[in-house]
Amino acid sequence: MGKNHVRAIREAQLMSKAELARKAGVSPLTIDRIEKGESCRMDTKRKIILALGFSLGERHKVFLDADDELDAESGKGRRSDGKKVSARK
Repeated sequence: MGKNHVRAIREAQLMSKAELARKAGVSPLTIDRIEKGESCRMDTKRKIILALGFSLGERHKVFLDADDELDAESGKGRRSDGKKVSARK
């Protein structure tokens, strides 16, 4: 289960689940699941981050487990233990 601030940020922006889903190009059910802490694909996280008005560099403000994800643009990232990871080809 992934920790995130999606619901708090969405509510602070006075945005409904349906509106966030529309902006992100995902279903309202997906938003509901993510807000409950269920995991999702990295591409879905990217869409939600951008739909909430954050840059990918600010992804940690939305998804607390973003250290374990690969950076959506460079294919590189860091694990929670600080070790670098890269996408394998």
